Amino acid sequence: MYVVDDLSSGKLSNIAEHVKTRRVGFKEADLREPGVTRTAMKGIQTVFHLAADHGGRGYVDLHQAGPASNLFLDGLIFWEAVKAGVEKICYASSGCVYPNYMQTDLKKELYLREEDVKPPHDADNMYGWAKLMAELTLQAYHREHGIGTASCRYFTVYGPRGVENHAVIAMIARAFVGQNPFDVWGDGQQIRNWTHVDDIVSGTILAAEKINDGTAVNLGTMERVRVIDAARMVLEFSGHKAEIRLRPDMPTGPLNRVADNRLAKQLLGWEPKIPFRVGLQQTMDWYFADRKKDQVRGTLESMLTAR
Repeated sequence: MYVVDDLSSGKLSNIAEHVKTRRVGFKEADLREPGVTRTAMKGIQTVFHLAADHGGRGYVDLHQAGPASNLFLDGLIFWEAVKAGVEKICYASSGCVYPNYMQTDLKKELYLREEDVKPPHDADNMYGWAKLMAELTLQAYHREHGIGTASCRYFTVYGPRGVENHAVIAMIARAFVGQNPFDVWGDGQQIRNWTHVDDIVSGTILAAEKINDGTAVNLGTMERVRVIDAARMVLEFSGHKAEIRLRPDMPTGPLNRVADNRLAKQLLGWEPKIPFRVGLQQTMDWYFADRKKDQVRGTLESMLTAR
């Protein structure tokens, strides 16, 4: 196994033991730089393409140029994979490919189906458009070059090793540092289906094993959780007593985004195993043991809108 990462959002310590024992080869580099991707593809059978210029809602809404570079990044990786004779590309896509206009009615019990991604397309910011274009490119590459491809549409991933620019970790961080009032972006009524990273990993591996024709599948729980209820859970589990302050002036994203995961069950035999309450408690236990309060206080506000 060989990993290339520029460490702009990850940490080498996450895989340090595997690198030390040589189970994993590692190169710190930006795949967009000349020659890096071509070198990385040599001798590779299956590519798990997780690299992206990415961030949470504050980043996706307020920054467009960064995620736009994913158009170039994805195209480069796919082309070099074909040239190197790679057998399979498994791609980390996103719920951001779904049309914004479908996700505006809070009264509707909506579950987004894979076939809902169709013209007229209305993806979520440049980040969503880049993910959508990558999915379509992989389908075309399978048809015209014969390379095996699969796309996994991730829905609001959370869990240990997450960072504070995503909603769940941001809420945990606010409780960790004792923020009062406790900020919740939007009016708190936004509906999400936070999906634990362990479930995402298992689904991604299954997609690489079982999908070959560029089919995209949703990897997401079908639990419908309001942002305000997630915030209340964080306060409950942490024991932090605080007044919740709603922030409708801040980026909120779609109002109603939840996956229909029936296709993943059908094609992969996959379904999420970790309920949100269980995963949230586990993630909080990790975060409270891993972080230092002074460091979090010093970076939290800037992290909320950063990569």
